[in-house]
Amino acid sequence: MTVHHHGLPITPNRVLMSLAGKHFCVSHARPEQVEAAHKIGQSVMLDNGAYSFWKKGRETDWPAYYAWCDRWLDYPTTWAVIPDVIDAGIQLQEALVKEWPFGHRGAPVWHLDEDVSRLLDLCDRFPRVCLGSTAEYRVVLSDPWCRRIDEAFEALTARHRRLPWLHMLRGMQLAGKRWPFASLDSTDVAQNHNRGHRNGGDLIGEAEGQHAPETHAQRMAAAWDAKQCGAVWTPIPAQLELVA
Repeated sequence: MTVHHHGLPITPNRVLMSLAGKHFCVSHARPEQVEAAHKIGQSVMLDNGAYSFWKKGRETDWPAYYAWCDRWLDYPTTWAVIPDVIDAGIQLQEALVKEWPFGHRGAPVWHLDEDVSRLLDLCDRFPRVCLGSTAEYRVVLSDPWCRRIDEAFEALTARHRRLPWLHMLRGMQLAGKRWPFASLDSTDVAQNHNRGHRNGGDLIGEAEGQHAPETHAQRMAAAWDAKQCGAVWTPIPAQLELVA
């Protein structure tokens, strides 16, 4: 089973309300619907906004992020992404992990361009770890990306009888794929529910395209939620040759 965190904001607000009972992701860069998410959601993931701030060339205010998390982590089903910096060195990433004030209520980020040994170390220290694509592996499902993720799961499987909770940041398109991620997130519903053209990659019929945005949002979210990742990592023959 895979938990699908649907990124906010989803507007207008009535569309968000129509998704009551879903799992949500709220970014510190766009926090305006965080209260609503806690009123209607099963669980809430608090994203540190590093990727959004990085794209805009802005620095993140980490003390403000800590204060924001401190309020919402009172909810036992809410968890947060520990601060990270895109394309920064290991020293800075590790300093941010050590500075994190809320223990296991946060999940550190392993970036795909970092050594796999750091991923193993983070999984030894935290029950939940996020994976984040970087410039070198920015194209999800490209050959370099797939090989890198395969390498990570090979190493984790060699270390763990059962895999730790792995969350793929901005990885909803991996729902139903062969990698056993425990949770995923994306803003697909937020960005595309009002277009009425595609639903999880499948074209919506013309008659369906006449429905209200709430209906499109519900169908898109339901289509993603129905796509589950597997429970265990099973290498394919080609991968077995690579690691032999």
